[in-house]
Amino acid sequence: MAGLVDKGPRTRIPRAADTAWAEELLDHLRPGARELRRVVDWLARAVDGAVCVRDDTGAVLEGAPVPLADTLVTDVVTGRISSAAVEDDGRYVRLVAVRHYGPFQASTGVLAVARAAPFDRRAAEIVTRTAPVVELLLREGELTAAGQRLRRATADLRLAILQLLMVEDTIAARRVAAGLWPGLLDTDTASVYVVEGAAEKRDRLIDECIEATGGRALVVRCPAMDRHIIVVSPTAAAGERLRSLVDSRPGIYLGGSVRQSLARTSLAYGQAISALAVAHFRPDQTAVYAERTHPQTLMDLTALRAWSADVLRPLDTLPHHTRAELFATTRLGLEYTAVNAAKVLGVSRNTVRARMDRVEALLRTDFSDLAVRATVHLALNTQAGCAAPVTHGPAAEPPAVRLGGLLAGTAIRAWAHDLLGRLVHDGRDLRGTLRAWIAAGGNAERAAQDLGVHAQTVREHVRSAEPVLERQLLAAGSDLYEVVLAHLVVGDLTEPVLRRM
Repeated sequence: MAGLVDKGPRTRIPRAADTAWAEELLDHLRPGARELRRVVDWLARAVDGAVCVRDDTGAVLEGAPVPLADTLVTDVVTGRISSAAVEDDGRYVRLVAVRHYGPFQASTGVLAVARAAPFDRRAAEIVTRTAPVVELLLREGELTAAGQRLRRATADLRLAILQLLMVEDTIAARRVAAGLWPGLLDTDTASVYVVEGAAEKRDRLIDECIEATGGRALVVRCPAMDRHIIVVSPTAAAGERLRSLVDSRPGIYLGGSVRQSLARTSLAYGQAISALAVAHFRPDQTAVYAERTHPQTLMDLTALRAWSADVLRPLDTLPHHTRAELFATTRLGLEYTAVNAAKVLGVSRNTVRARMDRVEALLRTDFSDLAVRATVHLALNTQAGCAAPVTHGPAAEPPAVRLGGLLAGTAIRAWAHDLLGRLVHDGRDLRGTLRAWIAAGGNAERAAQDLGVHAQTVREHVRSAEPVLERQLLAAGSDLYEVVLAHLVVGDLTEPVLRRM
């Protein structure tokens, strides 16, 4: 029996070689492989030509520039035509419109492919099928860029809120925070924490801090120290959650303040930094400011407040906002370098120096003297810790108490002798080196000349004293000033002179 012959139209069964390109194109949409550059390179190889993706302004987004007729490109980007094929001087070009999403609005770009041979059916289909993939990757790229811009804007907003709190402008800080974090600063008090970790891992650590605090804290990338993250939390639970986050992880430390009013955020920040220094010497790598005895807590509070008000009396004639600005800037400037204080406050370092110079002139003293810096730092912190700053009118009589009287109490003398007594067990005379280094204004070279040793020896002795005292000394700040006060208490340093005539 003869076989039947079908003489109707036949459906061509595509060969594997004809469809392999489609699988390769789809492979570029896998997670981790979505890159416009890779797709453009693949298309150039697939059709043996030059490939270029341009936006509506003619700027090349990816690929090598392909010369195109301006009128033809205009027709495509304006929507008059969606694609075109032309021959120009033995060069064959195909153009396909691709939707391009910019940061402000969407527009139409062009996928252009040029090659020396005419486009056969296979090459033309590859170009046509690649265009939607290019659109998808352009869209994904813009979404990624938009997410990064939003992340940066949010981080900048958090920093702006922190800077407002640092200069005691709580009203403006609440207004700025209300838009994105309603209710975050609807509180009278808050604690400040500083988390320290590797600089290259800080972004991930920030995300972990935000997750740990449940979005109910102000988490800020410290603008001054690239290893620090600042957390302002109105809730008491944040401390425990951040402790769990640290949980003795290598290289991560946590320092926290006691609760302070929002207007005293700058003071709380200093407390957190001081506690962070202690955390470096703790097995669990965490510390809270209240866990350590500080010299001001051992002084008569009434006398201390009266003394600090007298020291800072020359600033009382200034307008309130100017006085607050000078106070905040000088406190941070004494705590850190002018450059880092400027970053925290969001002003220039010249502004920080100018404000500190003004305070220095008003107090008629010299901030290059570490004893002066420690004394003024004590006065500023005392005033910052008062619910209502103590002031004296221009005609008021200065109080009878002097710094020497504040440092003469039994409790503070016991504290100072105990603190400095830790150094006597080292055979290298760390205490003598430290005293000479402080007297030299923290200058290792000058101290070395006074002691008749090498400057590197001075630096090594000061570093060796840090773990013994559980205080950071080479980085000027609260830790160093406490050690300076201890030297004043025991009489190893001369009482500094303020308001020289």
